[in-house]
Amino acid sequence: MVSVPRVAAATSSAALRATAFFFLRWIPGHHFPPLIFTLFAVYVASLVSLGRPAHQNTPDRRKDNKGAHSASRASEPPTQGVLQTLLTGLPSTRLPLPTRLTVLINIALTLLTLDFVVRGFVVYPSKDVTFSRIGYVSPTTANLLVREPDAAQLPLIVFYQPAEEEPSRWTEEGVIYSLDDTTDFTTTLTIRGLEPASAYRYSLSNNLTGSFVTAPMPGSKSANHLSFLTSSCIKANFPYNPLSHPLRIPGIEKMTETVNSLSSVLRPAFMLFLGDFIYVDVPQRFGSSISHYRSEYRRVYSSPSWSEPQGSPAIDLPWIHTLDDHEIENDWSKGNATAPYPAAFDPYIHYHVSANPPIPPTPFAKPENTTYFSFINGPASFFMLDTRTYRSEPAQPNSSILGSAQLQSLLAFLARPEPSEVRWKIVASSVPFTKNWHVGTTDTWGGFLNERRVVFEAMWRAERELGVRVVLLSGDRHEFGATRFPDPDLNLTPEELLPNTAGEGLHEFCVGPLNMFYLPIPTYRQDDDEDVAIKYIPEGNTKYGLININIRDETIDTKTGATITVPSSVFTYSLYVDTDLVWQYSLGVPLPGYEAVVASSSAWKHPRFPPGKLLLDEREAKSWAASIQSMVSRIEETAGELFSYATEQVFELLDKVRRVERVD
Repeated sequence: MVSVPRVAAATSSAALRATAFFFLRWIPGHHFPPLIFTLFAVYVASLVSLGRPAHQNTPDRRKDNKGAHSASRASEPPTQGVLQTLLTGLPSTRLPLPTRLTVLINIALTLLTLDFVVRGFVVYPSKDVTFSRIGYVSPTTANLLVREPDAAQLPLIVFYQPAEEEPSRWTEEGVIYSLDDTTDFTTTLTIRGLEPASAYRYSLSNNLTGSFVTAPMPGSKSANHLSFLTSSCIKANFPYNPLSHPLRIPGIEKMTETVNSLSSVLRPAFMLFLGDFIYVDVPQRFGSSISHYRSEYRRVYSSPSWSEPQGSPAIDLPWIHTLDDHEIENDWSKGNATAPYPAAFDPYIHYHVSANPPIPPTPFAKPENTTYFSFINGPASFFMLDTRTYRSEPAQPNSSILGSAQLQSLLAFLARPEPSEVRWKIVASSVPFTKNWHVGTTDTWGGFLNERRVVFEAMWRAERELGVRVVLLSGDRHEFGATRFPDPDLNLTPEELLPNTAGEGLHEFCVGPLNMFYLPIPTYRQDDDEDVAIKYIPEGNTKYGLININIRDETIDTKTGATITVPSSVFTYSLYVDTDLVWQYSLGVPLPGYEAVVASSSAWKHPRFPPGKLLLDEREAKSWAASIQSMVSRIEETAGELFSYATEQVFELLDKVRRVERVD
């Protein structure tokens, strides 16, 4: 007869191990910890039941114990060996050492889960963290964010100097006399009177130091070039490593390694971070108060990864930020008055908005209520959207992801003529524009298609009438997807609208995470000819894009098959997975003054802008079957590693036991 406790023990053990592995290595979802702890309780209860004698009140205890022991042995399969015991979690009276070890495995997995959930939160409240960082940098100014909770360090004096100056020659910028809990002991000071395209150092009287480079002056030769990074989504110590610092962020370290390996021409001017800087509800929400949200920001800024490497720390890279849902609540769409938004917004204002670029010149709302930003750096004009604060319920006829004021401000930005050196309008969104993602589609612009159409019409019009090219950058998805949105007026052929092809249209590059999970199965595919897929790469816990804009000659195809060479402003997108360059794509804008060259070649195929060009592709597109096989292989590989490790530990333990017995 089948023993119910044995079935319960084997089932709960298998489910616990699979769930713990999935939680610690693949997806740290908040549903998993309660499930793991429940399975462990069921497993322990099953073991207690298996170890309990059949008749506890029998007068003849010796006889009863002997009978119970025989019954227990009889309930075990006679073929149960060491391997089966270790793999299933089932106890065996004949194998006491493997039984203890298999129980310890389940205890260890439960404790590791508990460690991942609570260690960072409990052990590192980070109330005393002191740091400084550079935010938005213009040609003549730099925003400096400072946190100093120690009143003994006040007043703080801020100094700066050109990087080539003698260390003893500093200019005093200002004095910070007081910091208090109203801003979580933070403040932002703007360093002014700087020279364009120049390297500087700054120093504070509490020994905080850093460096930055100012933006080029509009119209200058250096304004033809720009390089910057983009990504989204940070969760410390994931995939989980029990030996790692709980606040370590490997993705920041890998990105910094890449930056330090680049030539000076490609060194990024800033990081455009597109949301989910914190994960307040992953793997577990511990509160919704202002103090709780503040502590989440402090923990990220307490990460030792910011100071690595010593010679060129990641904290020296200017970061500018947009807001997304996990800084509030998953899939947030309840506006800016409903809890917990007000509590979540408080630290976002102090830690990010205060150091961000200026608001647009025409915000169509009160500046104090505006959380979208606009700036120009070299050849590109940027608009940073807030797709969370003003959105309404998605998938409704009148749904708005931007709100009226932000929509009008974006449309004004798109219609605005730019200075002659600006050839790119870059719109940054925390969620992707494409509807090609088929998981959580309504949380993206896919849930606001009417408003998306209004925005796309304005973008196509800007490309037709202003001679600038519009590029969309987005985050949120823990996968990379490149998509183009052809203007219907182009009348492209069916062959030019096939999936996985370079071509014409608005281009979107969506990338993430900087340090988080990725989905093991494909979620992105093209369904129609409105959103044309260019490339999809789901794999990688660390992904980031490096954008470089520079002047170079570009070849343009003609209808006759010949090519013409036109000096162009070229936008190159380089995708990195960990520290490996895996995909590269370019777009071009012919420079003003070369219209005559184009006109003289009446056979030029592209009356506005040439199509995109694939420069590098190290990742082959995978079918669903291949993706599933890859997932299975990943499980088998990890399971094999765990089994090999467990086997080694068993043999080492058995060897120690034999040696002890020989000594005895």
